[in-house]
Amino acid sequence: MICVRAERRPWTLPSRWPVRRTAGTTINPWRIDHAQSDRQPCTHRSRSLAGSAGDRQSGKQSDIPETTLYLVELRASQINSCGVCVDIHTRELEHAGESDERINTVAVWRDVSYFTEAERAALALTEAATRLADRPDPVPDDVWDNAARHYDDAQLAALVLAIAAINAWNRLNVTTRQISGDWVGRWIASSHMDREVA
Repeated sequence: MICVRAERRPWTLPSRWPVRRTAGTTINPWRIDHAQSDRQPCTHRSRSLAGSAGDRQSGKQSDIPETTLYLVELRASQINSCGVCVDIHTRELEHAGESDERINTVAVWRDVSYFTEAERAALALTEAATRLADRPDPVPDDVWDNAARHYDDAQLAALVLAIAAINAWNRLNVTTRQISGDWVGRWIASSHMDREVA
C-alpha cells in the first residue's frame, strides 16, 4: 500500500500549484481517483489504525521509537499549553532515559543538535498539524514529504494518528482546566509497571 495525502480541493490550492487544463477539462494533479487506483489515504487502509485513538499500540506496531512518540506528544502539548500533558510526556521521556538536554530543548528543536533527522521530521509534522490555523497551507508538502522520507506508510499513518490523538487530549485537558501534580508521577510509574508486566 502507498500512503498518500487525501485529496486537495481545487478551491484551496494556492496559486503556485498548477492546475492543468486538457481538452476543455481541468486536471487537479493532487486529486486521487480512488475508483481507478489502489492508492488510498492513510486513514482508509493502514493496519496501524486498527488501535483506538489515543492508544500507543499503533505506534508500537509500526516500529516508531517510543521516545519519538513522546517527543511528538510533548511538542504538541507545549504548543497547546496543556500543563498536564507537558508534565506527563516530560516524565515519560525522563523514565525512558532521555537526557535533560533533549527534554529541555524540544520547543527549540530546530536550533539544537540533539535530535535525529527522523525526529526533526516528526516534530515538524507535529507542529504543522497542531497549528492548522496559522497559515493557508497548514501542512506544506515539504513537511509531509520530509516525514515520508523517514517513515514508511504504516509509521506515517501511526504518526498522524498520534498527533491527532495528543491534540484531542490537549484540548480536553485545557478545556476542562485539568491540573497537574504529584498524581502524574504515580500514574507514570504504575503505567510503566503495567507495561513491563504485560
